[in-house]
Amino acid sequence: MFADAGSLSTSVLVLNRLYFAVRVVSARRALSMLYRRMVEVVHVDDGRFQSYDFESWVEVSQARDLFEPDTHDWVRTVRYQIAVPKIIRLFGYDRLPQASVKLNRRNLYARDQNKCQYCGKRFATTELSVDHIIPRSQGGQTTWENVVCACLRCNVKKGGRTPVQAGMKLIRAAARPRRSPILTIKLSDTKYASWKHFLDYAYWNVELK
Repeated sequence: MFADAGSLSTSVLVLNRLYFAVRVVSARRALSMLYRRMVEVVHVDDGRFQSYDFESWVEVSQARDLFEPDTHDWVRTVRYQIAVPKIIRLFGYDRLPQASVKLNRRNLYARDQNKCQYCGKRFATTELSVDHIIPRSQGGQTTWENVVCACLRCNVKKGGRTPVQAGMKLIRAAARPRRSPILTIKLSDTKYASWKHFLDYAYWNVELK
């Protein structure tokens, strides 16, 4: 259906039927579900929520293309342009989101902002490694509180020792994040400001797919 893939990787927040945030999907997936009537668009305008099905969202998109072209990402079809929605709501899904953030490299690097937690410098992901504060050889576990990003130089310097044993110091204590670190980065972008209406920082975490 879509002829232009330029904006299809844009992130879209997914709500369950009860308006709880449950995940983030690509624009390609969101528009596909909207076309198949699995979801509706939830648009936030001055604090008011408005809902649109596929046909009405196409109509709204045509108007916004004339008057507000810079406020959306756009996907061109054979006959028209359609705005990429920022939020969609599932019609038949009541389950609540996960209450914990997965420990993986993507989330760890995002939590530490791609900074080595020993020298404090920012590096590309290819120049970072995962360091166990208490080495596994000394009984350390792979937990949020015991792993940090470390540049290759600092990791080699520390070796199989604790920071104290190596005479090194962490720039901040390792901790379990309350919400997805990647989501935190996205919320700093004004493009995703409308997501804040549906995210309870104290309880819910969005798992990126």
